[in-house]
Amino acid sequence: VCFEQLFPDLDKVVFLDDDVVIQRDLSPLWEIDLQGKVNGAIETCKGEDEWVMSKYFKNYFNFSHPLIAKHLDPDECAWAYGMNIFDLRAWRKTNIRETYHFWLKENLKSNLTMWKLGTLPPALIAFKGRVHPIDPSWHMLGLGYQRKTNIENVKRAAVIHYNGQSKPWLEIGFDHLRPFWTKYVNYSNDFVRNCHILES
Repeated sequence: VCFEQLFPDLDKVVFLDDDVVIQRDLSPLWEIDLQGKVNGAIETCKGEDEWVMSKYFKNYFNFSHPLIAKHLDPDECAWAYGMNIFDLRAWRKTNIRETYHFWLKENLKSNLTMWKLGTLPPALIAFKGRVHPIDPSWHMLGLGYQRKTNIENVKRAAVIHYNGQSKPWLEIGFDHLRPFWTKYVNYSNDFVRNCHILES
């Protein structure tokens, strides 16, 4: 969590996870007014699971831990990593990095009992109050764990995210979702051939 240091001359960056597919032009993201917030992200507690699975802070944190119970609301809406727009000018005016590292250290001190492993929980804390919700059609989650994903929704999403275990390049990937990824794979590439990636 140090984009503001990595890109000192940039005002905005779009973050893309390594298990996403971009299906349409993302340049309109630059025009989104984040209203002074740092992170433009889809909220994961809205909707009827067409685009995302419902997730609140209570799904990520151990609220029996006194520090978590004192500082967080279990019913606060979570947001998604994987396709985010970050306003680095706004970020530079915050203590996000320090907050992130503080909570990582606290979790280590507690023998990792404050949250399940992963990078999202400490980011949920560090960006608390600094997230501007964007339209869910920008980022469709769950293609690596939701077998019953609506194909029409997949087609409409700007970015599809194969978060979860069932990556499209693995045998356990969902057959009906694999083509959205494989159509971009160059199977004639030596490296790709040696990886034994499944073709659709």
